[in-house]
Amino acid sequence: MKRREFITLLGGAAAAWSLAAHAQQPDRMRRIGVLMNLAADDAEGQARIAAFVQALQRLGWSDGRNLRIDHRWAAGDTDRFHRYAEELLALAPDVILAAATPSVQALQQATRTVPIVFAIVADPVGAGFVDSLARPGGNATGFTPFEYGISGKWLELLKEIAPRVTRVAVLRDLTIGLGQLGAIQSVAPSLGVELTPIGVGDAGQIERTVAAFARSPNGGLIVTASTSAVIHRELIIALAARHKLPAVYYRRYFVASGGLMSYGPDFLDQFRSAASYVDRILRGEKPADLPVQAPTKHELTINLNAAKALGLDVPPMLLARADEVIE
Repeated sequence: MKRREFITLLGGAAAAWSLAAHAQQPDRMRRIGVLMNLAADDAEGQARIAAFVQALQRLGWSDGRNLRIDHRWAAGDTDRFHRYAEELLALAPDVILAAATPSVQALQQATRTVPIVFAIVADPVGAGFVDSLARPGGNATGFTPFEYGISGKWLELLKEIAPRVTRVAVLRDLTIGLGQLGAIQSVAPSLGVELTPIGVGDAGQIERTVAAFARSPNGGLIVTASTSAVIHRELIIALAARHKLPAVYYRRYFVASGGLMSYGPDFLDQFRSAASYVDRILRGEKPADLPVQAPTKHELTINLNAAKALGLDVPPMLLARADEVIE
């Protein structure tokens, strides 16, 4: 082979090797911050993160390969939400996953530019996180677990399974979820029910207020969505059983842990869906252009053991509508 031909061949091979090497190089490492509302050892919180990470993997993102995920667990503590929001932003993330309203509140107080994808935020418009569900307009978008009408359904279901109930305590976070309470209030007169909103604070406060409510007869309970309700779920279930209060919850895991009945969406699906928005943002789309989405399917779960302990006969038509019956 002539020298000139050899040099040409060598140069071509070098160029091919360079192109091949470039093609094999991964995209730059992207960074996701995650601000969770629960504690790190909470099984529900871990299940939510697992659902999110698995959905990211199906979209081609893997922690440690082309992605780094930084977690912070606020455990319902106001100071931690704000401190961890600042810590995550200091890491210069490409996008942040925010679980529940307190996480978004803390993050948006710290930034209006870093993209935020939220999950299980009950009223993102009322909280001021987005301009509207269809056109978020800012740095945040995501997934809300409820449309307001479902809250009225909770009261209807409570009256169906416990017709004698005329007084209902609505356990709620006083700083969020006004739309949920409003929907319950709108149907209460037609069902002959007097409502008593109860703030969900610390364990002692919950125990005192529920016990005080239960001193009068014909009481029932609706537990609306909040971080405090999740953190204190075992206590709330125990109080409902102790005081013989028929209760409707917004999530299945309350019923799986001994509660009477729940009606609501699959919360883990909120985190799977959040992964799809994180993926789209990492590929160049903007939160302002991604509409806030609500679930289209809700599941009814009934615990027959809890009903028996309360002396309730579950109507056959209600049982027939249930997606799951726990015995």
